[in-house]
Amino acid sequence: MPERKPVLSDHIAQRANSSRPTCEEARAARDAVRATSIRRRRCVRLAVALAAALLALPLAACSQAATDAGSHAVPSGSGSRVQADYRDTDLGCGWTPEETVALSYARNFTIDRYAGGYQLICVSNGDRFLVVPEGADAPAGLAEDIAVIQLPLDSVYLVSTGMACLLDSIGAIDAVTVSSVTADESPVAALAEALSAGTAAFGGTYSSPDFELVADRHCTLAIENTKINHAPEAKQKLEDLGVVVLTEQSSSEPEVLGRLEWIKLMGALFGREAEAQRRFEAIAERVEDVSSQEALDATVAFFYINDDGAAVTRRSSDYFSQMIELAGGTFMSFDPVDEDAASSSVQSVVDMETFYARAKDADVIIYNTTVDAGVATIDGLVAKNPLLSDFKAVQDGNVYACDEHMYQRMTEMDQIISDIRAALEGTGESSGFIWKLDR
Repeated sequence: MPERKPVLSDHIAQRANSSRPTCEEARAARDAVRATSIRRRRCVRLAVALAAALLALPLAACSQAATDAGSHAVPSGSGSRVQADYRDTDLGCGWTPEETVALSYARNFTIDRYAGGYQLICVSNGDRFLVVPEGADAPAGLAEDIAVIQLPLDSVYLVSTGMACLLDSIGAIDAVTVSSVTADESPVAALAEALSAGTAAFGGTYSSPDFELVADRHCTLAIENTKINHAPEAKQKLEDLGVVVLTEQSSSEPEVLGRLEWIKLMGALFGREAEAQRRFEAIAERVEDVSSQEALDATVAFFYINDDGAAVTRRSSDYFSQMIELAGGTFMSFDPVDEDAASSSVQSVVDMETFYARAKDADVIIYNTTVDAGVATIDGLVAKNPLLSDFKAVQDGNVYACDEHMYQRMTEMDQIISDIRAALEGTGESSGFIWKLDR
């Protein structure tokens, strides 16, 4: 399958290396990018469908196991993602992969399949994991850097809340017995119910896990996000307890559907590849449909005010920033020109005077209530800084808030995009992710 270029991220990189565009230039560039992106997404879907059809032919089928799994795959060495520089299929025992799982968008993991149902997961941080089928053993001579994940997984410590919706979508949430969130904090109803019923228990945060609970529940896998990189002692202690630690990298994906495609990795971990493939295709199709609408002449400022009075915006490569573009809007970016001056890889901290000069004419404000949930009205926003009263969106009443769990609801990104679209068009419609603030 031909490699798919990350259209939005290419545009972002080009913009970061040039002077900041005017609103008119940004809109024109956005329209061109959206048109190209839509065409390429359709090409990807066609390519995947053709690959699936070819793989169904007896002469092209690599193994019956792949057919039974129901997940699209390509012969090893011919897939779109097999050239990832972190991919290392040498198990150390002489085995060679039979096929590679086809990925259309994700750039931060690969999955290779071996005879007997074994699967090798390579992650962009350099970690490797061998998923061993139920009733089988890890091969003798396995390379020391490869962690073994023995199926079935029936006791998992879930720290990355972003993966909860993916596990729920493929019917694997019951395997979570220890969680980093309480029932009240859970982004997924099924996990909240498990926590309330006691089949899952709160086990502390990434930096301070309840090691005794993790051991008592016989957890064999911890699914972490990149925050664990700031707590190496906690990771080491989990590993000392015999817990395999997998750090998912979905937040580093350059495209929104790349984040969603991590559902395929979750499918491999829990033996639910076919369901993961079906769910990914269905959601991706809905995202394509809602994002193929005509672009709108509307600029959007997405930010919150921190304790120092500065505006904190997301980078243009951010998940939500890209969804604004997919909804037909123009995201007002404050990406730093000098990366050495960047506050972080995902956000930019902008002094209020600079933010005012560039964002005061934004057509729509979406206040980031995933971070600052204290703003419930337009007057509450203006109370953060009187300068905000001069903003066009404030004067027009086009100020919106967002659901606190929005970033953990990847499987509903089509609804999020639809809510953004409704905000841009002023229809008043909402599925609960984006809503308008009263005075």
